Amino acid sequence: MRSVVITGASTGIGETTAKYLASQGFKVYGSVRKPEDGARLKQEIGGNFEPLIFDVTDEAAIKVAAAKVRADLNGQTLAGLVNNAGIAVPGPFLETSLDKWRKQFEANVIGLVATTQQFAPLLGADLSLKGEPGRIVMISSVAGKRGNPFAGPYSASKHAVEGLSESLRREMMLFGIDVIVIGPGPIKTPIWGKGAAPDFSKLGNSPYAKPLEAAFNFMQNLGKNGLPPEDVAKLIHHALTGASVKTRYTITPGRLMRAIINALPARMSDRMIAKRLKIERLRP
Repeated sequence: MRSVVITGASTGIGETTAKYLASQGFKVYGSVRKPEDGARLKQEIGGNFEPLIFDVTDEAAIKVAAAKVRADLNGQTLAGLVNNAGIAVPGPFLETSLDKWRKQFEANVIGLVATTQQFAPLLGADLSLKGEPGRIVMISSVAGKRGNPFAGPYSASKHAVEGLSESLRREMMLFGIDVIVIGPGPIKTPIWGKGAAPDFSKLGNSPYAKPLEAAFNFMQNLGKNGLPPEDVAKLIHHALTGASVKTRYTITPGRLMRAIINALPARMSDRMIAKRLKIERLRP
């Protein structure tokens, strides 16, 4: 039985992917921060699921989890690592504290690096293991290619994921380990509930008040009307098992509109975003 590790398996894309891959015959190791979430998923998924209790910002706990998976594999390679765990920290660039910026990068970038460093040997970077090399799937975002207002920390973290994934893919050619990036658009997941949502009551007469509230409400509505996470789970399965896979996939609702927007000159996109989010110039 092929085995795969998925981080952030307690909700959203991670939970849905864990269930889907288990239904396709994978033994799924899913990272959760709370033991009760692990117990719930174990009950719902059954014998093909094993919880790993760790936060991606806890290096020591990641090492313990990797050692457990290594022991279970008994000298065989891991088929896949899906780096899915992440949070979103919204807010104005100039008024988002450095602590919040660090929180965003610790979860979405440093945590991803720490997890990959511990599990990549099991994918085949440890040449003593037997079996085919595994694959790494990095869950990025359309924000990994675009930058939206009041989502600077999140966009920056996903741009970092894109860059490090390309570097890693070329390094992992040594071991035959492929690295595939998936950049979802709006998905019906609770990610915005995990971050530090703006406290609008503290904005008062701030010039950011109206556009920030408009931007946050817009993003929440996108999430409510986004693609079901099952669509992403099926794409992750393809990335892990397909005979011929791309280095990067984008999956988003409204593909035609997305293509039109991406084809627009940057200044025109700026004007469209400003109109939608009530970003009005305050100086003449």
